[in-house]
Amino acid sequence: MVSDYIRGGIIVVSSKNELIIKDIKKGINSGKYLPGQKIPSENELAEKFGASRQTVRKAISKLTEEGLLYARHGSGTFVAERIHKRSGTKNIAVVTTYMSDYIFPRVIQGINQVLNDNGYSILLKTTNNSRKGEAWCMEELLSKNIDGMIIEPSQSAISCQHQVLYDQMDAMGIPYVFIQGCYEAMMDRPHVMLDDVEGGRLITEHLIQLGHKRVAGIFKADDTQGILRHKGYVKALQESGIAYDPDMVIWYHTKDKGQKPLEGLLRIFENGRSCHAVVCYNDEIAADVIKGLSVAGRSVPHDISVTGFDNSLLAQSRGITTVAHPQEELGKKAAETLLGLIDGTLSRKDAQVLLMPELVERTSTL
Repeated sequence: MVSDYIRGGIIVVSSKNELIIKDIKKGINSGKYLPGQKIPSENELAEKFGASRQTVRKAISKLTEEGLLYARHGSGTFVAERIHKRSGTKNIAVVTTYMSDYIFPRVIQGINQVLNDNGYSILLKTTNNSRKGEAWCMEELLSKNIDGMIIEPSQSAISCQHQVLYDQMDAMGIPYVFIQGCYEAMMDRPHVMLDDVEGGRLITEHLIQLGHKRVAGIFKADDTQGILRHKGYVKALQESGIAYDPDMVIWYHTKDKGQKPLEGLLRIFENGRSCHAVVCYNDEIAADVIKGLSVAGRSVPHDISVTGFDNSLLAQSRGITTVAHPQEELGKKAAETLLGLIDGTLSRKDAQVLLMPELVERTSTL
């Protein structure tokens, strides 16, 4: 018999043998089963999955071959100590939230260029900005022989529920570098990011210098970048002596990015509040807002100025004033940082990089 489970939105048909393997691996990687701890007996696993003893033995045998379990005669099966052996496979895992035509291809291009020049190959995984997806990718990658990992964290502003996986990587001596964002509890870990606070300050300051005093902000609540760009927005207002108005700020989560940003902005107008300009979390949101404002009969930039963030191809093609994201440079710097950790020329303390943003003025502001 087989069972179905969902991976990245796709229904995957899996045999009971595979499901048992997946369940035990998940238990090990989540910290449910610790090194030296006994796992459920063959009878318990057979009952849980409605499988035969033979199927359970096959699954345990596979995990034993992978070095995750070991048998103790007369006592049962136990979790093995996970010791990473540096075999110089020249494989680097890269985990990103998306692999669309937004900024990600150029980030990956920068990573690949440096790794390729140094004889490394990429194992690429995407999470669809799902924390469960990130945990699943890491669980799979920890069972492979890799020399290091570059990770864009999913919904990085929300507390990480799988930090045990990162702790395991530390224990196994597998170096890793966060890109784009970083979980608050792990800001001491290696990372390469754009200075999002300065980016948010720059773009807001630009609007204020154009004479706009009532500046709305649209920010993503579940990613570090959104929190930091909002911080920069607040900083620019304070530096200009403009009082912060929480009613002028729209927060949204990944799941509602298609509706809430524009709806929130239109609600500001419906409530009779004056709004001269809007700072958007990124270029995608800015493009959607410009389109929605046009449908609502408002002209950009004559009625309201709109800014984005990232200087993506979308911003370039639609004339959106934005903040330049050093996409390829960020990828290169992340790869160089990881290689420095691998060869020992960089310490974790020195592997924390902030890249400076730049303002790109186009026709969406006036």
